[in-house]
Order: sequence, then structure tokens, then C-alpha cells
Amino acid sequence: MKKYIFKTVAFAAVFGLISISCSDDFVDREAPYTIGSENYFNSEAEYNQALIGAYDLLHASYVNVLLGEIASDNTASGGGSATDVIGFQQIDDMTHTPVNPNLKNIWDWMFAGVQRANYILEFKDKTDFPNKNQVIGETRFLRAYFQFELVKWFGPIPMKGDKRFLPIDVTLIPRSPVNDVYTSIEADLQFAVDNLSPNAEQTGRATKGAAQALLGKVYLYHEKFAESAAVFEDLIGSGKYSLVADYGSIFENLGENGPESVFEIQYSEAQGASFDCLQCSEGNVAVGFSGIRNYSGPMFSSGYSFNVPQQEVVDAFEPGDKRKDVAILDIVAWAAANNATYGVGYKHTGFFNKKYLPRTRTTDAPGDVNLTNPNNYRAIRYADVLLMAAEANSRGGISDAKAREYLNQVRRRAFGDNSHDITASGQPLINSIWTERRVELVGEGHRFFDLVRTGKGTEIDGFVTGKNELFPVPIEEIQFANGNWKQNPGY
Repeated sequence: MKKYIFKTVAFAAVFGLISISCSDDFVDREAPYTIGSENYFNSEAEYNQALIGAYDLLHASYVNVLLGEIASDNTASGGGSATDVIGFQQIDDMTHTPVNPNLKNIWDWMFAGVQRANYILEFKDKTDFPNKNQVIGETRFLRAYFQFELVKWFGPIPMKGDKRFLPIDVTLIPRSPVNDVYTSIEADLQFAVDNLSPNAEQTGRATKGAAQALLGKVYLYHEKFAESAAVFEDLIGSGKYSLVADYGSIFENLGENGPESVFEIQYSEAQGASFDCLQCSEGNVAVGFSGIRNYSGPMFSSGYSFNVPQQEVVDAFEPGDKRKDVAILDIVAWAAANNATYGVGYKHTGFFNKKYLPRTRTTDAPGDVNLTNPNNYRAIRYADVLLMAAEANSRGGISDAKAREYLNQVRRRAFGDNSHDITASGQPLINSIWTERRVELVGEGHRFFDLVRTGKGTEIDGFVTGKNELFPVPIEEIQFANGNWKQNPGY
């Protein structure tokens, strides 16, 4: 009986057998169906309602961002104590096992996103309408986004084409090899590139540029450098995106969905949340989790003091780099200068992730205000695109000159001059690009995967080569598979 109960709960989450409720920007309305409906998809409006439900699962990826930093050498787990969100603590210490509720959350909710996309694709031929390729393009973009998260975290994953998973499938469908998963993701994104509009009909929807950026990133992870460079070249050449002059403005409310934002996950404080279901929040839970413990003072509101930057990443900034004061809050200096007070949490370093610290709000949000922060997550920024394009050009032996130009565009903004340009070639240039990614993107959830894909995982304390490149598949899924799936090596 106990196993059956766990199985029911797990598959309800993994395969999305739940009703849809959404808010914020274009998803600011209720979707009047459950994912089990077989009499749906009779009009364009119904396809769009289902698409809203797929977008809504992006909110659940807040934990992916937090752990992408905590698992790396950028930040420490933090929190209130050694047992505060024990899954975070284990991942920070590289002692995590297949019994980890936070890793299970990533598995469950990303698969729920895949399931909602597959639901639309299963019935893609049921009803025709003029805008259909746009809707299917957005759907395939979202499936690619969720599957890319899954393959980064867990490696081989089960795939079922354009069909919804059924509970029995865990015993029948194998985990597809990583190369096959990447091939599927690339096909989805190429369809999206070919069919999406360059301009979003509503704020937050995927565009052609977003699909190009994600496709270029997937190619880079798959070490298809020529393909990656070509996609990025088209995107950069479109002239649609640009670096904003003020790096600090990107992460403020007024900087949301700006000219540097290629794809941004929309968050809102409109719907309350609780610790019973953090992924149900329409707010960015990661922001409150990263907040200053027991804070009283100007500009910021308090939070739970997780994801605290370590001295090593603070020291990675070169003298004169304007990004440091945007990315890192030195709480001791800030408190002294602003008559502020704060509490000291577990693994306190004296630093906080300023990009995603909760800002003071003038309105009251429902539920726990620490769980309903409206800060959008800048999932793909143009600066990231430039650095990925630089890497693809250099590692692919395509053009070090282009690589330097893209890299130096980012550095010129950081320093406000041309005197910090990189002139290296070959491996020293590649190393400079990787270093630049760390300081440009600190606090944004990319660091762990950058280290793993570039063979530098051992820079993380406790990292075991041949094991920690991937995270374990949740124990429940291995048990449900009844021998069909093997656990990742080392777990």
C-alpha cells in the first residue's frame, strides 16, 4: 500500500495529472481544463489555454537556478541551520543521494512541463487554424526547455515522442541516451526557429530569437561548435538584441523584458504560496530564499539567507569591474553605510546575491511574502549569447577574431573602456571566455553546468569525477521502473 501511495503522488507530479492555474502577463487567467481531458483542442483558444498551462511550469524552475549556483563553487547553501532544507545542504557538500526531495522536485516539475507540452502535441492535428505553427512552435520550444533542464541534471531521460506518458511507461520506456535527447531537443528548437515570430504577441512568450539562443546553447553543450556559432551569428546579426548601458538596471523591476532579455520567465506576486507547494507560487521563490535573514533597512526586504556568494567568486572580479557591486552585496559594508541590521545564517559569508535579492515592495502580497517575489528570471541574456558565441567560435576553430570581439563587447560594458580588451588566442582566449562567464553570470544559475561541460568539475569541493557530473534519478522512479532503469553511476 505504501509503495502504491508514493507511486500515485510521484506520477501525479511527473506526468502533470493536475489542473492548470496560471497568472502573470499573458498567463493571467485560469485554464478551464485538466490535462486528462480528451475532448479538448476544438479551437485556437483551447490550444492557447493549454499552452498557457505549459508556460506556467517554467515558474517551478526557480529551484534549478538556486541549485545551479549552490552546487558550484560560486555560493554556499546557507539557510538557518545545517538541517534547513537538507537537500540544499547535501548538494552543497556533494553528499547528495537518490533520496533528495529537491532533486526530486526538479525531476517531477520539469517532467510535468514536458507532459503538458506533449499533451498539446499529441492532439496537434485535431483542429486547424491560421496561427497553428506559431502555437506548435512555442510548444516545442517549451518541451525543449524542460528536456534540456532534465538532461543537464540527470543525463539519459525517457522520451515518448508526441505522446503523453502513462504511469505504466516507467516500466516499459527506457531512458534515452544523452545524444538522442539532444537530437530531439535540437529538432524541436529548429522547428521553433523556423516558425516563431521575431516579436512576441504577448510579453513572456517565446520568440524566434529565444529559440535561436536556446538552440545555440544546446549545440554548445553538445559540442557542435560550428552549428552553435552559425545559429548565434544569425541571432547577433538580426540586431534585435543589445547590451544595455547600465548593467545594474537589468535586474531591477524597470529593467524586466528589456533589450538584453532574449528569454525571461515572468513572475508575479498575484497568487499566494506556502511551503506545502513552493512550485505552485506565481512568484519567484528563489528571490525570497536568497534574501538577507532578519533584515531591517532600506532597498531590500528580508529572506531566508540561502545561496550566499563565497569569497572566491567575489575575488574573481578584476579591479574596476563595475559588475561586482551589482552582483554582490557586502552586507557588513551596506549595513554600516545604511544603518541597517541583519541576522547571521548558516555558512554566513557576509555576501548576498544582489541581482536577485528581494526589493522593498509597496503592496502586500497574499500568503508568505518571501515566496511571492515578482522578480522575473532572466533566463537567457544577450551577454550570455555573446559569450556563448565567443566560445563556439574559439573552441570550434572558426574565428578567434570574432570570439575576441564578442567577448570584448561584454568586457567594455563591464569596465566602461577598451583598455581591458582581451587580445589572446587559442586556449588562453577560451580560458578568458570561461572566466568572463563566471563574473558576468554569477548568481544566475549557470555555473555548475559550465564547470561540468568544460571538464572543470573538480574545482568544486567534494566533486567526484565520473559521478557528480550528473545528479541521481530520484529513488522512487528507480523503484517504480522495476529494473527498467539503472541509477546514474556512483549513486
